[in-house]
Parts: sequence; C-alpha cells; structure tokens
Amino acid sequence: MRGGQALGRQFGWLWGAYTVSAIGTWLAFDAFSLIAVIVLHAGATEVAVLSAAGLAVGAAVATPLGPWMEFRHKRPVMMSMDLVRCGVLLSIPVAFALGALTFVQLLVVSIVVGAADISFTAASGAFVKSLLPPEDLLAANARFEATQWTATILGPPLGGAAMGLFGPVMTVVANAVSFLLSAVGIRAIGGTEPHPVRPASAPGQAPGGSLLEGWRYILAHPTLRPMFFNTVLYNALIMVSLPLLAVLMVGDLGFAAWQYGLAFSVPSIGGLIGSRLARRLVPRFGERRVLLVAGTLRACWPIGLAFVGRGTAGLVLVMVVELGVIVSCAVFNPVYSTIRLRQTDPGRVARTLSAWSVTTKATTAAMTALWGLLAGLTGPRAAIAVAGVLVLATPLLLPRRVAGPAEMAQPSVDEAA
Repeated sequence: MRGGQALGRQFGWLWGAYTVSAIGTWLAFDAFSLIAVIVLHAGATEVAVLSAAGLAVGAAVATPLGPWMEFRHKRPVMMSMDLVRCGVLLSIPVAFALGALTFVQLLVVSIVVGAADISFTAASGAFVKSLLPPEDLLAANARFEATQWTATILGPPLGGAAMGLFGPVMTVVANAVSFLLSAVGIRAIGGTEPHPVRPASAPGQAPGGSLLEGWRYILAHPTLRPMFFNTVLYNALIMVSLPLLAVLMVGDLGFAAWQYGLAFSVPSIGGLIGSRLARRLVPRFGERRVLLVAGTLRACWPIGLAFVGRGTAGLVLVMVVELGVIVSCAVFNPVYSTIRLRQTDPGRVARTLSAWSVTTKATTAAMTALWGLLAGLTGPRAAIAVAGVLVLATPLLLPRRVAGPAEMAQPSVDEAA
C-alpha cells in the first residue's frame, strides 16, 4: 500500500472533486425534508413520502443507466451526472424566489437527483478500480470515508446557520454549485481512460446486457451476496429514521434547525477516527474479522434514538448514539467498499454497483413509505424504535468468510451466453 501522498495526480483531482461535492451535500443535509417542514408546512407522512418517492422513482430511472455506462468512458458520465444535479437543484431557489415552489417540484427534483446519484456512484466506483491497483483501494476508500465525515462535521452546522440567516433554500444553492465544481475537477483529471471492451452479445440480447446481470452476479457470489443483503437492509433501516427524527426533533421537541444539524455534525469526528482505524486494523486482524466486528458494533446503537427527549439531555443522547454509529460505520465502510470492488469482475463493476445502489434506494424508499405510515399511526418515536430493534438483527447477514481468487473467477453472464 502506498503512502497517503502517493496515489497520484489523477486520484488527487478525483479526491478534490469528491471533497467539494461532499461538502455541498452536507451543507444541504436533509434540506428537502426541512424545506418541506419549514416552507411548505408538511407533516411526518408527507416528509416520508417525499423521501420515499424520490428514492423509488429515482432508482427506477437509473435502472437502464448501469448497462448503458458499463462499456463507456466513466469520466464523461460522472461529469454529466454532476451537471444534471446542478441544473435541477438550481430550479428550487428559482421557484422559491418566484413564490412558486411546490411539494410536487421537490418530488421531481428529488427523483432526478436520486437517479443521478446512483449513476455517478456506479461510474466513479468503476473509474477508481481502473485508476488504482488493488493494493491501493483500501487507502483510497479510507480517504473518501474520512473526507465524507469531515464534510459531515462542517456541513450541517454551517448549513443550519445559513438556513437561519438566509432561509432554508440557500443550502440547495451551495449544493448545486458544489456539483458544478465537482464536474470541473473531474475534467481536470486528464489522461487517457482505457475504453472498456464490450463482449459479444448473444442473438437477441441487448448490447452490454442488462442490470439483471448485475443482480445475478451478486446473488451468485459467495461474498457479495451476504454483504449485499446486510448493507441494503442496514442502510434502509438507518435512513427510514432520519426524516422521522427530523420531525421528532424539529417539529415535536422544538429543537432549532442548527441544533438538529449540530446533533449530527459533532459526532462525525468519529468518522475521522474510524476511517484511520480501518487502515490500521486490517493489516493486524484481516479484512473478514474487521468487517464482522465493525458490522456488529454499528447495529447496537440506533435503538437509542427512540429515547431522545427535550433540551440538552436529549441533544447529548443523540450525539452519543450517533458517535457510536459513526465510528463503527467509518471502520466498516472502507473495508466493505474495498472487498466489494476487489471481488467484482472488472467488466461488470458498473452493472454490479448500479444494481446494488438501485436495490438500496428502492428498498429504502419502500421502507421509508412504510415507516411514514407507521409514524402516522404510532408517532415518530415508536417508528424509530421499531427500526432500531430490527437493525439489531442485521449482523446475522454478514459474510462469515471472504471468497478467494478461485471463487471470484466466475464465468461472466455475457461469456456464458
């Protein structure tokens, strides 16, 4: 593994672009939910529908894009997705300034951004795998993880302050600009990207296959399959609680927007700790053991969010719970991302990551809608508690071993055809 400064100039530009967009995204942390609550006076069910519809329809829109981008240069795809996100996000402040912002527009923008997120993530994963040798993937993923948590520390309190000073839409403007700057940084990477080789298609088969092949590959793989089910379920159960926690804290318990942001930004220092720990723990204990332990620890904390109360004690409780979740996830995520990239065949990275993201988004959407209905019947606190209990079962889905090279060398669907 090379040192932190030796991953190359091209990776440096990619990392810079990632940093800018991550900061912009976290400046606008939960912006759509807060705009819906503060500007459009939406309730828990409407906020849940906003989150669910954007994820579900966005995943459906992104489904054909995975096979489409598999055998194309990834940098132009990444830049296009950045520009699309910039454009649609800017429509929100324009409509707000004209007094024409509606719940429907928030839904449409959420859908487009969701589809572009999935496509960008899949393209960038494939690009990183082609850019770096396997031994550098953990260092790169740990750096991305540390950057993500640094942005989490800085973004929400600054975004909350911007909301207080300039209104809730200002953070959306900042997010849009960050995607524009990200596109500029990706363009600056330069160099010649190898053109992916398209395998021959069987008669009647669409060139490049379909996203169904990504799911087939995941489900047939002894390591990817359990990681897939674990991460999809865990992420969905964590995400269903966020809009409900916003309603509970900002709506029911009377916390200010800046306090809500502070509750997530301060514990994010744990992300820096965890991402650095991952690079030290893996050489000592091995990827499999670190994955199992961190994956188990991250499931033990979320139930605590059901007990948040008013005032300083409630704010401290949220911070403690989030710190535990974040440290565990920051150790888990770089290891999981590295194993996933390393175990995926180079000719199927975009389809595999797209299938993974589409499933995660669609599952999160369905469960968010379900939890919105549950919150309407029982209240947001009870719905958060149910999600926390279910999270405790997710470690049972973690892989008990990591497949070796022989198991990884499966015949491709395209070749089999």
